[in-house]
This record gives sequence, structure tokens and C-alpha cells, in this order.
Amino acid sequence: MAAPPDDPVEPGGPDEPSAELARSTKRRKLRPLPGLTPADFQHKSDIAATDALKRIPGLEKVMSKIMEYGLERLYYVDNVASNLRVTPAMFGRLHRSLTWACKILDVPEPELYVTVDPVPNAFTYGHTKPFITLTSGLIDMLSDEELFFVIGHEVGHIKAGHVLYGTIARNIAAVMELVGQATLGLGALLGQGLVYALLEWYRCAELTSDRAALLCVQNLDAAHGTFMKLAGGTTRLAAEMDRAEFLRQIRAYEDVDRSTLNKAYKILLTVSRTHPFAIQRAKELDLWHSSAGPLARVQV
Repeated sequence: MAAPPDDPVEPGGPDEPSAELARSTKRRKLRPLPGLTPADFQHKSDIAATDALKRIPGLEKVMSKIMEYGLERLYYVDNVASNLRVTPAMFGRLHRSLTWACKILDVPEPELYVTVDPVPNAFTYGHTKPFITLTSGLIDMLSDEELFFVIGHEVGHIKAGHVLYGTIARNIAAVMELVGQATLGLGALLGQGLVYALLEWYRCAELTSDRAALLCVQNLDAAHGTFMKLAGGTTRLAAEMDRAEFLRQIRAYEDVDRSTLNKAYKILLTVSRTHPFAIQRAKELDLWHSSAGPLARVQV
């Protein structure tokens, strides 16, 4: 992550960056984006999927109550009891990334935690009080700038108002089981269409938050590096990963996407997933980057 123009890093101080961050600071400076709104970076698929969910009578109210009286409290207590909270004194570089993501996207700073889990992952939970959790596997796999991209992605979920539906979508199986028990199984049966609708919305929301992440890190290489490692990252062989080959794979994915049959196969492969394929995310972000938009205000 690059140090912003008005926030110099004192040599030897508690916020002294890693060698990677120091090199990044010399190359470029982060620029805030005053007046940024979710509409500036929301993916059109996210808009359509959100409108579809909002047309379901009473859905948002029911989901809010489920969160308020059950899931939100449960996850928050478990998180506080099990994981380490990121502060200026605890994982200071992660906290610095969080602070700047929130400043750039104009979001109140949420709590950030690190959990021991070898599976690379990050998620934002909560509704009235959202918090972000990063796994140790993710931190060990990514560089500092790539971690900044991921943190910006999670803050982007908060900025775009994704947290309520996102938490429900991540835990839809448990929610539908509760509904099924309350209605002798009928509610769970009728709710299968809702499950698919929420998962489709979740995948679309990810594309929006990728854009928010790029607005934070202001470096397309960091985005490519993140997606490349999410697709097949390995710390042991990181030096042998080739960005040019990854970009060629993105272009190959675009060629596959032109086939109607392959599009049908991709729908079948993704219908139960919470996230789009990493290659698809990289392709979508490349397209948005080339179209400028809010990115015209920063050098990316």
C-alpha cells in the first residue's frame, strides 16, 4: 500500500512500512476520492440482482430480524472470543490499510480481526455493526498491497450496503434449515429459489466490491496478483508465478465466454457458488479499468 501525500511515514516509527511498501511509496501516492458514492462503482449485474431481491415482499425486514436476534450476535461474540483484533499496536500494517480504505471510500472504520485458518479467505459479517475477518492463510499468501486490495474489497461491501444480504447468503443453508424446522419443511422447500437468488446476488456483489478495492489500492497489478493467487496461489512457488501468463489466461477466458454452450456450462458450475471464478473477476475488473469512470480521477 502506498503512503498518502499528507500522511508521511517517520523512519523507525511504529508505522514504518515493509520494504515492499517503502518501494511502493516512492513510485506513487494514494489519492482520496471525495464525494464517492456506491453508484460510481456498482456493477450493473449487482444493481439488477439487488433490485430483484428488493422486489421480494418483506425479505429485507425478515432478514434484518434474523440477523438482529440471532446470527449477528452469535458471529460477533464468537469472533471477539476466538480471533485477534487488528489495532495500531496489533498488526499495524493491516490497520493502516484498513484506515486508508475507509478514508478513500468514506466509510466509518469497522473492526478488523485475524483468525487462524489455513484456507485463504476474508469476509464481512454483521448488519448494525459490521466487522471484517481475514484468515491467516490469506495473510501468508498475499503481499502487503494485495492484502490492501482485499481489505478494500471488504470495506467496499460495507460502502455498497452488501452486508445484510451477504451474511445471509454466506449462511443460507443454516437459515433455510431454521425456516424449515419452523414450517415443518415447507418453508425450506419453497425457499430453494431464494437460495439461488441470494447466491446469484452475492456473486454480482463481489464484482462491485472488486471495483471498490481497485479504487483503494489504485494499482491494477495488485488486483491481478490477488486474483492469480486466489486461483492457484502457493507461497512456496510464488516466485514462479508469471503475470503475463495470467493475463493470457484472462484473454483465453474471454474467448471461451463467446460460446453459448460454454456459457451454459459456466452457469451450471457457478449456481451454488458464493464467488465468481477468479479469472472471471479479473476479466470484469480489467474491463471496468479500461472504461475509466471514477478511475479517471486517480492514476491506476
